[in-house]
Amino acid sequence: MILADKITNLRKKNSWSQEELAEKMQVSRQAVSKWEGAQTVPDLEKILALSQLFGVTTDYLLKDEIEDEEFTDEPDRVPVKRISLALANDFLEWRKRAAKRISAATLLCIVAVIPLLLLGAATEVPGYSVPENLAAGAGLVVLLVLVAAAVAIFVSCGFKNTPFEFIGREPFETEYGVDGMVKERQKAYRATYAKINIIAACLCVLSPIPLFVGLVTEKEFFMVVMLTITMLLAGIGAALFILTGVRWASMQKLLKEGDYARRDQRKTRIKETVSTAYWLTATAVYLGWSFLTNDWKITWVIWPVAGILFAVVMCLCNLFIDRDKEKQDK
Repeated sequence: MILADKITNLRKKNSWSQEELAEKMQVSRQAVSKWEGAQTVPDLEKILALSQLFGVTTDYLLKDEIEDEEFTDEPDRVPVKRISLALANDFLEWRKRAAKRISAATLLCIVAVIPLLLLGAATEVPGYSVPENLAAGAGLVVLLVLVAAAVAIFVSCGFKNTPFEFIGREPFETEYGVDGMVKERQKAYRATYAKINIIAACLCVLSPIPLFVGLVTEKEFFMVVMLTITMLLAGIGAALFILTGVRWASMQKLLKEGDYARRDQRKTRIKETVSTAYWLTATAVYLGWSFLTNDWKITWVIWPVAGILFAVVMCLCNLFIDRDKEKQDK
């Protein structure tokens, strides 16, 4: 029996699909398909990994004359976690609450600078008599308080999500009834998901209008007020995207759909890492530039620019990941 047949038999004996075996071996499904079709032969490292995974000797895998399975003394089998109906319900309910908290925290981060902008502009308006130092100090205090509150929410959500972290990141199986329940919830939520995303997109697209209106006048305070309205509208739009996106993603994770399909899980993890690093860097640049120059009226432009560049970064990320997959398939 040749190696290709042995891999196929062992995979089927464990009731794994080609995608599941590929995930455990950290290769593409096409690579497994080629192994089983005798189109390519796994390298030595992959042979050793297959030996550990199936709990058989390398001699059995490599020697065609050995027909009967030769098991190792301590097969390295990783147990697959199972998700019960109760656990799936708990996960979906938690992500529903977390979606509200995460979207609120995101909105806090975006609007945190608004008091500083308004107080700074008020110092230039005759009759308000707001000392510049007092305005700057009060504005910074409010900004830090709002950002601290947002960070506290993010950290709290992270800790509470710990029991569910394996969902969407590690292999798992769902018990009877879970898929049906999730699909029903997804079907019921689909219309709301589409409606809120349309509203969010419209808010983001239309948010610059107040800023354009403010540019028409020469009154600086009015321009700043219009700028803050623009930031508020954009912030609400972003918060709405997150509000629906978190809930929708939780359902996709359980159903292994979209970005959480087995073949796309590695791609999703890489994109999440790049995205986190990108926005942390953008925030650091924004705060660093703002505090060094104290010109908060200008530094806000980092956010729309960062938003545009983020789409470019994600496109490049997808390109490199796809190229890496193509190399693995060869």
